Amino acid sequence: MTSLYQVTIRGKVVETVTPKKKKVKRWFYFDIRKALDPAVDREEAIVGVPEDRMVRTDFGREVVLDVSSTEREYALLMYPVSQVFDWDTWQDGFDEYWRGDQNDNTRREFRAFKKQVLENFKSYHVPVITLDRSTSKEAVCVVFEKVNTGGKPLDAFELVTAMYAASGHELRKDWYGDDLTKGRHRRLAETLRPAGSDTGIIAEVSNTDFLQAVSLFHTRELRQKAERDGKQGKELPAVTGNRQALLNLPLEAYKKYEAQVESGFVQAAKFLHTQHIYRIFDLPYQSQIVPLAAILADIGESWEHEANRALLIRWYWNGVFGELYGSAVETRIARDFMEVPVWLNGGPEPSTVSETMFRADRLKTMRMRLSAAYKGVNALLMKEGAQDFRSGQKFDHTVFFGENVDVHHIFPQEWCKRQRPPIKAAIYDSIINKTPLSYRTNRIVGGVAPSEYLSKLERGSQTTPPIARENLDFYLRSHLIDPDLLRADSFDAFLVDRQKRLLALIEQATGKAAYSGGVEEEGQDVEIDGDAAEAELTIAET
Repeated sequence: MTSLYQVTIRGKVVETVTPKKKKVKRWFYFDIRKALDPAVDREEAIVGVPEDRMVRTDFGREVVLDVSSTEREYALLMYPVSQVFDWDTWQDGFDEYWRGDQNDNTRREFRAFKKQVLENFKSYHVPVITLDRSTSKEAVCVVFEKVNTGGKPLDAFELVTAMYAASGHELRKDWYGDDLTKGRHRRLAETLRPAGSDTGIIAEVSNTDFLQAVSLFHTRELRQKAERDGKQGKELPAVTGNRQALLNLPLEAYKKYEAQVESGFVQAAKFLHTQHIYRIFDLPYQSQIVPLAAILADIGESWEHEANRALLIRWYWNGVFGELYGSAVETRIARDFMEVPVWLNGGPEPSTVSETMFRADRLKTMRMRLSAAYKGVNALLMKEGAQDFRSGQKFDHTVFFGENVDVHHIFPQEWCKRQRPPIKAAIYDSIINKTPLSYRTNRIVGGVAPSEYLSKLERGSQTTPPIARENLDFYLRSHLIDPDLLRADSFDAFLVDRQKRLLALIEQATGKAAYSGGVEEEGQDVEIDGDAAEAELTIAET
């Protein structure tokens, strides 16, 4: 009730918090056209904007949404939620702004919006449970327990489960299994699981992820049927896997595609392993598994053909390094599902490939595992044949888990901190100064200068045989490291040289040249999370 009051009646900016618990001030708007679109979940039509009513990107330099005046609201068909109980004045201004016969359709849109959305607020009945004095304490306790338990809205899977139950189908049993059968959730979780582990790379695929993939097939079938019937443009149903599509997914469609989609997820796990992504912890995007699985389910075994596999790999890494699967991905998932198979058959590039732009200086700001691109660089190094400094082994599946491989510093942290002046953490923590190494090798590296730990590897020890200099240099080059710069402890020169080499690696994976731009301001050390819906700057430790 407090939330409804603040947003709809109070008439002042709402003080709230983001999912990350950051305090913000927001005005809320209905996107009128989205609210009227039956293919769009009504929640997606609600937009929150900052206190000045302007949404900016590129760190405040570019305004992408401006509703700072009523004229801008009229022009963009953005209705303020703060006026849902008093729409007459706004409508008068709207009708005046869109006056004339040529704008009759626009005025008609608002009238439809008012009838379908705004009038619901005035006619909505708030449910009330009344307990009189004669109600026993036990009954009161039961009521409060039922009303106050949970507080979590039913997700799409639970609602679809209820709908299918009416037709006698147990969707929950399909997913979770029972005492006699292993459910689909467990089968996917155990796909390609490493020895000694309970789960594999696709263990976090959710029930709604699975339904979303099935929904892509069903909505595409509906669209194809409409095309055969001669429909065009807006008459065609959208291919989507959004919440509304899941709630409209018939049981027959689910049964038709469930086995095919499960096979697609299994193939997705195999694909990720070919890219040297073995752990969920190292997975760039969980959300990108859905279109990957749907595409593989659609094209079947042909993904293993060399030409198709090369294009799929390119699409995947463009999604990662374009940082395109971080938020608001439902539209992108549907587009990739439609566009990638066409591309494999000689059609145009999918938008995920054509839209990707990777900044050359982005490597300097990739310092945290939360970044998809950070994880992507690590996987690419292993995929391209990086060999452990100590053992000379490539990081295949067996070595990765057997040797406890992880990302480690090349110029150790302690050495960087001891320099005069000390090297900033914002610099030495970037992915440019990191590479995959086994746990035992990282212990040898320790906190000493590179020249010192390289000499230690060459000399050997009681537990480690000596390594020939030329062999060690070969291992270093497999990590895109210049051995001469490392032996000379030339940190600055190493940083410039390896950045160029890593950029070339990314360009090879994406098939696109990086571009220069977005230069950081001098003296400001910030972590830029390219995946975040809102760019948040975190001051790095120095």
